[in-house]
Amino acid sequence: MPEVSHRGRIMPASPIRRLVPLANAAIERGTKVYRLNIGQPDVPTPQEAFDALKNIDRKVLEYSPSDGLLSLRRKLQQYYRRFNIKVDVDDIIVTTGGSEAVLFAFMACLDPGDEIIVPEPAYANYMAFAISAGAKIVTIPSSIDDGFELPPVEKFEELITPRTKGILICNPNNPTGYLYTMKEMLQIRDLVLKHDLFLFSDEVYREFCYTGAPYISAFHLPGIEDKVVLIDSVSKRYNECGIRVGALITKHKELKQNVMKFCQARLSPPLLGQIVAEASIDTPAEYMLETYNEYVERRKFLIDQLNKIPGCYSPIPMGAFYTVVRLPVDDADRFCRWCLEEFSYEGQTIFMAPASGFYTTPGMGRDEVRMAYVLKKEELAKAMEVLRHALEAYPGRVEPK
Repeated sequence: MPEVSHRGRIMPASPIRRLVPLANAAIERGTKVYRLNIGQPDVPTPQEAFDALKNIDRKVLEYSPSDGLLSLRRKLQQYYRRFNIKVDVDDIIVTTGGSEAVLFAFMACLDPGDEIIVPEPAYANYMAFAISAGAKIVTIPSSIDDGFELPPVEKFEELITPRTKGILICNPNNPTGYLYTMKEMLQIRDLVLKHDLFLFSDEVYREFCYTGAPYISAFHLPGIEDKVVLIDSVSKRYNECGIRVGALITKHKELKQNVMKFCQARLSPPLLGQIVAEASIDTPAEYMLETYNEYVERRKFLIDQLNKIPGCYSPIPMGAFYTVVRLPVDDADRFCRWCLEEFSYEGQTIFMAPASGFYTTPGMGRDEVRMAYVLKKEELAKAMEVLRHALEAYPGRVEPK
């Protein structure tokens, strides 16, 4: 039998999706499963998106340009101006979701063996995209004990080698919900300048910042405009994850030329998704505010409930709609599987993402899970009741010190 690739063997399984078969089996047994494992909001998609889809006036569903519909890129430029992100239409490349934007950024910037420094825990698919590009993610750990704040700049300096090509941040952060401060962003800027690095900045959750402080984009940092590769997506802000439309934004001309070669190789981003995305940018401010306020309420409710459960701890996330939770268990991976395979409370169970999958440092995240507060508060309340009973029944429970 022919051997499969080494690249495929070392590709990590998604901590968000790898337990899906167990959840499906639980549902088949008649168990109600509260899905807190994935950032799939239950907030309705804007009506503007559905109207655009229903009223398509085309005779042919043709290829779009490889860098995306010009009309969509113009709309995106206007959208970014609302956040004082000053980019030209030609700086914007439409991609098949934010995931493709990260992949193409890596493929266009990195050679095999090149390194990127990433604070961890980090979005698990960054590792998969780096493996696809033959590059290496070098992680710098942050801790739940200090709310996942950025490690000292000296720690970054220790990791920089001749193969280091960039720093990757997710701001607001997935999976922690951490929001970088201006001081932290300026420290990153100084590192990028000093060592002539790319700054890959995943900013898909910019609409969900809860501190009241101004949102800070990598494009707000003076002096590194041509070193920034901004990653974006319409999935989260308009609750339309399935249309698979994202964007890569850069002022680095040679990088854009490289990215375009990969765009041309895959022909074009999805036409129907772009039509929906373009219409969604006209979503009324009232919709955006209602969505924001809903997440503010869910966040407060979930964190309050979690921290009332004996042995549980979650810092207050300041952005996005995720939090990392420490649980009183011997092994969170085992606990998450046990909840789906063996446990139910009044015909219900809970689906969480083991946090170990968001770390590369061995042993880190072993007693942590990521939760997405993408369900209504009534559902979250039931999920927390199930979690409390699950922790009481779990054979590997560890009593808090």
